[in-house]
Amino acid sequence: MSHFTTIAIEIKNGDLLKQAITSLGYPVKENTLVRGYLGNTTNAEYVISMPNGYDLGFRKIGDRYELVADMWGVAMNVEEFVGEVNQKYAASMVLQSATQQGFAIEQQEVLEDGTVRIVVGRWA
Repeated sequence: MSHFTTIAIEIKNGDLLKQAITSLGYPVKENTLVRGYLGNTTNAEYVISMPNGYDLGFRKIGDRYELVADMWGVAMNVEEFVGEVNQKYAASMVLQSATQQGFAIEQQEVLEDGTVRIVVGRWA
């Protein structure tokens, strides 16, 4: 019996997802197996190997990604982790979009409350 749980997330760009995960300090393996209870596995595009043998994976379903993991064995607050990934991903999307539209990134900082502040500008 599989213990894997999936959580839908609003992430579409795999490259920026990988960038968000690595910026949080997690090494990412690509296109490999997510390990769970009693050696159960499932495939995912991006996998974070955990030392206890239970991994976190992100796999593409349609045009979005979902988090897949055996939540019984994952030794972390998954809700908090997803929030951190979403925040890093959103900041990367803003930076990429602003740059593509000809804006210059003038300032980027993380405030004490965890808010990311990005200042962009463009000469008209």
